[in-house]
Amino acid sequence: MTRPQTPLLDTVRIPADLKPLSDRQLVQLAQELRSETIAAVSETGGHLGAGLGVVELTVALHHVFDAPRDKIIWDVSHQCYPHKILTGRRDRIRTIRQKGGLSGFTKRAESPYDPFGAAHSSTSISAALGFAVARDLGGVCETGHGDAIAVIGDGAMSAGMAFEAMNHTGHLGKRLIVILNDNEMSIAPPVGALSSYLSRLYAGEPFQEFKAAAKGAVSLLPEPFQEGARRAKEMLKGMAVGGTLFEELGFSYVGPIYGHDMDQLLPVLRTVRARATGPMLIHVLTKKGKGYAPAEEAMDGGHATAKFDLVTGEQKKAPSNAPSYTKVFGEALVAHAAEDDKICAITAAMPGGTGIDLFDKRYPSRCFDVGIAEQHAVTFAAGLAAGGMKPFCALYSTFLQRGYDQVVHDVAIQNLPVRFAIDRAGLVGADGATHAGSFDIAYLACLPNMVIMAAADEAELKHMVATAVAHDQGPIAFRYPRGEGEGVTMPERGEVLEIGKGRIVQRGGRVAILSFGTRLGEVIKAAEALSARGITPTIADARFAKPLDTEMVLDLAAQHEALITIEEGSVGGFGSHVAQCLAEAAVFDTGLKFRSMVLPDAFLDQSSPPDMYATAGLQAKNIEAKVLEVLGVSRIDSRRA
Repeated sequence: MTRPQTPLLDTVRIPADLKPLSDRQLVQLAQELRSETIAAVSETGGHLGAGLGVVELTVALHHVFDAPRDKIIWDVSHQCYPHKILTGRRDRIRTIRQKGGLSGFTKRAESPYDPFGAAHSSTSISAALGFAVARDLGGVCETGHGDAIAVIGDGAMSAGMAFEAMNHTGHLGKRLIVILNDNEMSIAPPVGALSSYLSRLYAGEPFQEFKAAAKGAVSLLPEPFQEGARRAKEMLKGMAVGGTLFEELGFSYVGPIYGHDMDQLLPVLRTVRARATGPMLIHVLTKKGKGYAPAEEAMDGGHATAKFDLVTGEQKKAPSNAPSYTKVFGEALVAHAAEDDKICAITAAMPGGTGIDLFDKRYPSRCFDVGIAEQHAVTFAAGLAAGGMKPFCALYSTFLQRGYDQVVHDVAIQNLPVRFAIDRAGLVGADGATHAGSFDIAYLACLPNMVIMAAADEAELKHMVATAVAHDQGPIAFRYPRGEGEGVTMPERGEVLEIGKGRIVQRGGRVAILSFGTRLGEVIKAAEALSARGITPTIADARFAKPLDTEMVLDLAAQHEALITIEEGSVGGFGSHVAQCLAEAAVFDTGLKFRSMVLPDAFLDQSSPPDMYATAGLQAKNIEAKVLEVLGVSRIDSRRA
């Protein structure tokens, strides 16, 4: 593939190389940086739109401030590819999100220019305040202590944690710089009163003393930002005297300024750096996907992409005959909603990622995107359930962690029938450890009143959606992985499963393998290999981690020498509950050999999902080896059997 011509970028190894560049050269550098980012992501896939939206801002920050002494903290940090290129990692940028390559997010272990790791949103201001306080208290840092700068998107500002941090920052009065990167887009369009408030700010003229540096920012705004200003019906009361929400929280506010214009960015950043004494908020308007037409025109601003054709933007995705689990869930929920007007759907800024966008198209009055606010999503769902509705709260496993207290306190204790659709369960590939759905079995199965299911394939998922619809006795959760299904025959309609009952897939002898989730396909492959060795295992699909099918577990234990469980979750999950059942029934006293195959007690870096499962030891060959080990049979002996 032809690489872009980047003569100026070729001279930049680290941010210090930006210092002698003129403002005009910085404009050229930004153009080259954008071209390099587009070219790199076209080869690797990854997050594109967010990075393109902050190219000029990235260049300006690294020119004005002195990283790594000054701590630039990117919220979520999926927009950090340009930052990585400028901070000594350009030679590895085409390894991003690949095994042994760069992380798709900031990562402390990767570079001193990544002062704080991220991937979940709304943490940057809290972390920046920590750096600012550590600086003032004499904390020891290898790169020294300078300014703390948090770059946070308008979507991330919808999360309560961001405002908790701003409230504390305003109270302490520490010098800290927050850059609000306002692109009217997180992954989906942002929702709520904050978004409307920011739109109203477009209508007002800059009123801080920095307005001269900003060169009359609003009047210079290009479309569509001027249109956003014209749409605003009224100025916020008190705007003329600086009575904004941010100032009430203790921040000096400047903006909005256009984030793709160096003539606005550079003077404002230089002035703030030279004169700020306390908390500052700089409101910067950007466009997600800026400078690459296919990304600009995409509904999500080119948020995440597979490898793509550099000219057309067409993504290069491998064809599949099986539907994605996400699509199966979304379509099944829509079908049930056609028959039950009490069904409603909630997601937290991920309508497309969770399949809730399909529901929204058909039943918008019953569909709620609450923004990046998982805590609110869970308790809102609890209120809906208490009010007689049937809420489906669709969240990624990794993001449900953010609402865990609400799951415990507001749902489980009150035994409210909230249905949790847990997407991205298990290992997720290129996003790595921060997005892996490793812990939901363990953190949910310990809760009284909770029912937990895991789909072995896409047909089972359809049955579990039907089961969740019919379950009104308390909370119920069902988990399923990212990506395509197994290609099984799909039922026309999901059937309601008996709560707490598993199924026998295959009868055999000596050893039983009890699977929870989509490793069942690997179990079947392992069983085929074992059968060729003269060992035919019994295979069971647990379906439920809670309530556990104790009758089936004890029956398997009684009829076999060994019992092996397998799951796509951490220690403390399904296998632990099976072990507890066996221990309580004193089954281990009979000499049963028990093994539990779970994810390793480690955070796994990015790679392809198959490679990650190989690393985790949860592929067919690993299951085969485990059976031979537990039976005390060598590979040579088994071939003779």
